[in-house]
Amino acid sequence: MKHKILVTGASGAFGSLACIQLAENGHQVVGTMRSLKGKNESIANELKSKGVVLVEMDVTQEESVETGIKSAIETMGGLDTVFNNAGIGANGILECFTPDDIQRMFDVNVFGVQRLMRAVLPHLRQQGKGTIIHTSSCIGRVTTPFLASYSASKYALESLAEGYRAELSGFGIESCIVEPGGFPTGFMGGMIPPSDTERMNQYGEMASLPETSINGYVAYLESIPEQRPERVAEAIVNLVNTPFGEKPFRTVVDFSGLKETIENYNKALNETTKTIYTANGVDNLLTLNKD
Repeated sequence: MKHKILVTGASGAFGSLACIQLAENGHQVVGTMRSLKGKNESIANELKSKGVVLVEMDVTQEESVETGIKSAIETMGGLDTVFNNAGIGANGILECFTPDDIQRMFDVNVFGVQRLMRAVLPHLRQQGKGTIIHTSSCIGRVTTPFLASYSASKYALESLAEGYRAELSGFGIESCIVEPGGFPTGFMGGMIPPSDTERMNQYGEMASLPETSINGYVAYLESIPEQRPERVAEAIVNLVNTPFGEKPFRTVVDFSGLKETIENYNKALNETTKTIYTANGVDNLLTLNKD
């Protein structure tokens, strides 16, 4: 079955590769990015050459999201699958991030998701079927030093996805989360640093550790042949091509050693969730995923 798919964050590695692979699989694809010009012009032209239709959308602006969704639905003559992928990262000592710094990231990673969901769900609910796929992270399950602010946004996304999974099941809308490990992409180099440099100076030699740590981590990731963003795009394509109602709720994509540990964490949470839902008589809300 061929799908009509919206992909946000199409300028990034995961988003652009997913757009290309989905289009190559015969699906209709609309990708979104804040601008088709400037630094995005090259990838925008590549995506267009692959048959991907592009729409400008800023997930931090409600009007932009509403307009973009309307355009995507008109372009494809409908919409049945959403890859909720737009996101930004942050790396630095947690105290040194101002509230505005944190809010800037949450505005994309959390509030941006809510804006998008509110824009697409009336359409999906009306047609009585749909698929939502969210990009989370392995560090949306466990927190590591210097990446805690980013982890917090992904923890929040996981919670939103859990809630939507249950509340949308009665409308025939299935939900999935993809949890990539770290990948050597431009995302790593584009992370938001803390803006309170005066506070950072109070940490002395430790102030340089976030940059040293992320550079070392990227070097480690680059040494692992399979740890490439194409694997995440392939996981998205596999989810989309999996029959409705047979998709797992969570999919971990990692070749750096995290996969088994995170999957065990997810299995334990899944059992806990089923126990709580059963005790409250609402376990039927979990039936749209194979697990």
